[in-house]
Amino acid sequence: MVGINFIIALAALVIAILAYRKAGGSSEDLQKQVDAVRQKTADTLARVERSLRGSEDKQNQEGSDS
Repeated sequence: MVGINFIIALAALVIAILAYRKAGGSSEDLQKQVDAVRQKTADTLARVERSLRGSEDKQNQEGSDS
């Protein structure tokens, strides 16, 4: 049963790759998209970190002022 599932999964993967190529996609396009998403994710995480660390710094300053 596991073997049949594996064969079906491989066939689905091959079909998906062929459909992607037929639709005009290429590995270079995919790599560009992945790089763009990676950059956006890094930028977003940097903003979140700055906002969290900013609020931590404010709390630390308020605590030390008292």
